Amino acid sequence: MSNTKQRIIVGIAMAGALGIIALLQYWGVPAVKYFGILIALAMIVEYIICLRKADRAVLRNNGGSFIGFFLLLCLMVPAAFVVGTRPWIMLLLLMVICAADIGAWFFGRLIGGDKMWERLSAQKTWAGQIAGILCGTAAGVLYGLLGTDTFMPQLMWIGISVSLMSQYGDLTASWIKRKLGIKDFGTILPGHGGILDRFDGWIYALPIVWLVMM
Repeated sequence: MSNTKQRIIVGIAMAGALGIIALLQYWGVPAVKYFGILIALAMIVEYIICLRKADRAVLRNNGGSFIGFFLLLCLMVPAAFVVGTRPWIMLLLLMVICAADIGAWFFGRLIGGDKMWERLSAQKTWAGQIAGILCGTAAGVLYGLLGTDTFMPQLMWIGISVSLMSQYGDLTASWIKRKLGIKDFGTILPGHGGILDRFDGWIYALPIVWLVMM
């Protein structure tokens, strides 16, 4: 099975899982909060496993970068706990980040064009970044329309900001992978890599939203 087909099948499965989480939340189970905390912890564990497998010379030469990234991941745990107490915010973030990621991947492959930062990530293009921002923003506006039947312009700005932060998280994760000399953080999600590969868009978005809420 091709990597693209695997990516699509796993993506559909994850969308179904998120639908179940949303239903549980609707029935009164704080599933969104538990999901956020679980994902944050899984990302930390996956990253530690990668560090344990890394060459000791690489760890010594890039210790500051690896520690800084670890602290960013640790910050996601309390952020997920707090933001998860307002599930509509967490679901909005999830919808925007997923739309931005899918839009950047699909239109980046479809349109091609100039690379954003080829040394860091050979696949990311300017066309993909712009498309990702547009898709994430559209998802934010759609979220408001589905929930209130009204256009909420503030969701447009939230969509733009979160889409950008998610792409910076993706680039940061790519930078760390480049330093570690690996393609993916894990293999748990065929076609997507590991948990950290799939949810790297949360690295900045979730803690910053938490700080805004404080």
